[in-house]
Amino acid sequence: MKTKIYNSYSEFLSREDKKENGVSSDFAKAIPFFENDNLTNESCWNCSNCSYCSYCRSCSSCRYCSNCRSCSDCRSCRSCSSCSSCSDCSYCRSCRSCRDEKNTNKKEGEKPAFIVPILENVHQKVLEAVTTPKHHLKMDDWHTCGTTHCRAGWVVHLSGEAGYLLEKQTDTCFAAMMIYKKSSPNIKVSPVRFFETNEMAFADIERCAQLEKEIGE
Repeated sequence: MKTKIYNSYSEFLSREDKKENGVSSDFAKAIPFFENDNLTNESCWNCSNCSYCSYCRSCSSCRYCSNCRSCSDCRSCRSCSSCSSCSDCSYCRSCRSCRDEKNTNKKEGEKPAFIVPILENVHQKVLEAVTTPKHHLKMDDWHTCGTTHCRAGWVVHLSGEAGYLLEKQTDTCFAAMMIYKKSSPNIKVSPVRFFETNEMAFADIERCAQLEKEIGE
């Protein structure tokens, strides 16, 4: 499958053929032979030197992956091999033969290196924040100022000091993803949605807030 160059990640998300692989123009310039490296992938973005990958979803900036199957929500992976059905991975290094594992770097009985805060009614609070006068949703930057954030930035901001600490220990995308996951286990928010347009993000924020009201989560 030929890889196509897109001007932005949001343009890639809006493509007609959802099986089409894509790369950014900057990535294409940096790796001129990308089109020969990941022809067997499906729906990958900025991947390089991957082999036999299939049905990947929301992967971003992967390098040197091999024999992956059904990976989901991986970002910035390096030197992964023989992964299967992995999800919610972030900044992995030299993984081997992962199978639905969580916190693979954590030894048995060891406490997590960071604490994920719970934001009650997270979806309704994010909606309230972005619809309050003088508060803004700006999806092209994590944080612009105290009253302007992207969707992930608002999740971190509304979680207070604990949210900002988690962001500092990891990054904004990972922090927001984990806060959403822990605060609202029944309403999934893919980290892909942190890279949508303002209109797309606001529509999904409204949808999640309404669903949260209905199920009383």
